[in-house]
Order: sequence, then structure tokens, then C-alpha cells
Amino acid sequence: MVKLRLIIAAILIAAVAGCGRSRKAEKAEVVVWPLGFATDTLTMHESSVQPGEVFGKLFTRLGMSASDAHRLALACDTTFDVRKLRAGNRVDAYYSGDSTSRRLAYTVYHHNRIRSTVFRCQDSLAVWNVTKQLDTLHKYTDVTINSSLWNDMIDAGASPLLILELADVYAWTVDFFGLQKGDRFRAFYTQRECEGEVFDILNVDFAQYTRGRDTLYAVCYDQGDNGNRYWNQKGESMRKAFLKAPLKFSRISSRFSYHRVHPVHGVVRPHTAVDYAAPAGTPVHALGDGMVLSAGWGKGGAGNMIKIRHNSIYTTGYLHLRSFASGIKAGTRVHQGQVIGYVGMTGTATGPHLDFRVWKNGTPVDPLRLESPSAEPIKKDNLPALDSLFRMYKKDMEARGN
Repeated sequence: MVKLRLIIAAILIAAVAGCGRSRKAEKAEVVVWPLGFATDTLTMHESSVQPGEVFGKLFTRLGMSASDAHRLALACDTTFDVRKLRAGNRVDAYYSGDSTSRRLAYTVYHHNRIRSTVFRCQDSLAVWNVTKQLDTLHKYTDVTINSSLWNDMIDAGASPLLILELADVYAWTVDFFGLQKGDRFRAFYTQRECEGEVFDILNVDFAQYTRGRDTLYAVCYDQGDNGNRYWNQKGESMRKAFLKAPLKFSRISSRFSYHRVHPVHGVVRPHTAVDYAAPAGTPVHALGDGMVLSAGWGKGGAGNMIKIRHNSIYTTGYLHLRSFASGIKAGTRVHQGQVIGYVGMTGTATGPHLDFRVWKNGTPVDPLRLESPSAEPIKKDNLPALDSLFRMYKKDMEARGN
């Protein structure tokens, strides 16, 4: 009897041990596929959505029957809007079988580098979305201009996307077209990465630009009012406002229009400017800080003309001037409100006036509708917090060396 019990106990122990090995084996075989299916057992063909291609046409082109493509569209329900296929977006088709008997198994439509939609195209049709993990990292860069900001930023190991953010932060205080060898940018910033590749720059938290002995700081502080977020260490806005007009004028004699009858030639011509009627000799002021691109005789009847680039976005033009102010020439830095010339009627003009023009990213815009950024300083209640941030970042930056 005792012997029988020992035999039964041994059998039970072996059974339990066997179950344990079976469970461990099953666990070891579980593989989580990023797209939700075993891609390495299938053949993948990459293409893109063609112009004018709708959902049904895309899937029949990839190998589904029209009826199955219709059933797949119904299966999308709220997971994917079949009307929002975008031409040019990448599509990966996965096929089972060989070249003679291949069958569309799965299709992956890529919305962007992060988000995709997966379609199961055989057996039980199904649709699901896949989102790659985004990692948020806090970074630091130190770049000294040697050849160009673009090349030097890459050599320093930073993403070129950071250039766009720095250009936005310093748009009103640094001429990015006039950077010189030896200029230096240092910045703490936050970026998002996907699978080790930079996806975007979320924020420039603190920056320092140095040219010779001059240093410009920028601190990010959000007041929660959907307004400016960048300030210098004194709480002054990094964005500068434009003057409402570049001179004291008696009236607007001609407005911005693409269909104006020219007062001299009598034909319809675009007039991408505002004409301010004013007595000859009236001082003309720079609309904002910037650098003189040209000061001389303009083309097409412009007469004496000054062109000023204010930043990487805005450029202004002042036409028909009688003369230029002392020292005004190409390459001169000017300040907001500085006298740059005097009203005249040089070139093609019927009387003394200023023909004033504004270009935004190279395109003419109506000066009277120009959206001048706010130059309001930070709220007094937020000054202590801004000062603490500035001191903290500056100390951290100095600890990294000069």
C-alpha cells in the first residue's frame, strides 16, 4: 500500500513538473510584433498612395477583390476614415505565398513617421492603429560658427531642426543671414525622438548667443496667456514691435492692390504698397530694427529706394525718396524709428510721397494689415520666477565650461 502511494506521488510530481515546463516553454515562444503580425514570414512590397486614388482602388491595386475591399472599408468603422487617404503617403503591402500564388495578407498605411494603420486583408478582416513610442529628452548644444550654422550644428551632434527653433527665438535680435565666423550658440532644449531619430524640437528652454563681447540670452517662460514665451534676463520680450507707419503723413493716397490703374501710365498694374502723401523732405523712419540690404536707385521707376531686412521673415522697402540720411548704405544696422531718408518724388511719381512696401517670407503683404508682434514685457508677478530660471540655467551652462 505504501509502495503504491509512493508510485502515485511520483507520477503527480512528474506531472506538475511537466506542466511547469510546458508553461515556461509557451511563455518563451510569445513574441510581440510591433505591427501586430509576424512580418518576417511574409514578403513586403512598398509603394505609395497615387494621386486621386481612393480606398477601394488602392486595395484592388494591391491584390484584393473589389468585394473584399468593400468589406474591409466597412470594417474600418471609426478606426480609420477611408476618405482621408493622402496621396504620397507610404503603403506597405505584405504577401503570403510565393510569386506564383501570392496573396495579400496585411497592408500598413503610414500617416507619418509615428502613426500607422494596419489592415488584415485575409481570413477575418480587421483594422487597428499602431503608434510608435516617442521619447522626450532634455539636451544641450554648444555650436561655434566655422562654416555655416547648418553644418556646424550637425557637426556638434544637434538636429538641424534646432536651427529653426533658434531662428524663431532670436528672429528679432539676430540676423541669421549675417552670422559671422566665431559667433556662438549655446542652448538647453527639449526634443522628441522615435527609435533614435529626432522627431521634433518641443522647446528651446534657455539659449545664449555670443558675438565678440556681446551676449544675448533667451529664457522660455510661459505666462499661460497664449502670448510671447521668450524673454531676456530683464523680462523684456524677445519679439519687437513695428511702428504703425514709417513717417508722419497727411493722408494715404493709394492703398495695396493688385488691380490699380497706374496714375502715370494709365494701365492696370499691381500696387503692392501703400502710398503716404507727405511734403517733400518729411523724415522717413525705419519701421523696426534691421540691416539695410540696399540704398540706391531702384528699378522700374522706384527712384531712390532703401530696403531693410528686419529678420528672417520681414523686409521693408521705402521708395521715391528725395535723399538718404547720413550713413545709410548697404550693410548698415538701423534701429526702430531711426531716420533713414526723406520723402521725395524721384523715379516715376506724380507728387511727393512715400511708396512703402512690406515682404513676408519674400511675398508682398499689405502694410496696413501687418500683424506686429507684441513687445509687452513679462508681467511683474512673473519676474521672480523668470529670474530664478535664468540663474539656474546660466549656472548650469557655466558649469559646462566657457
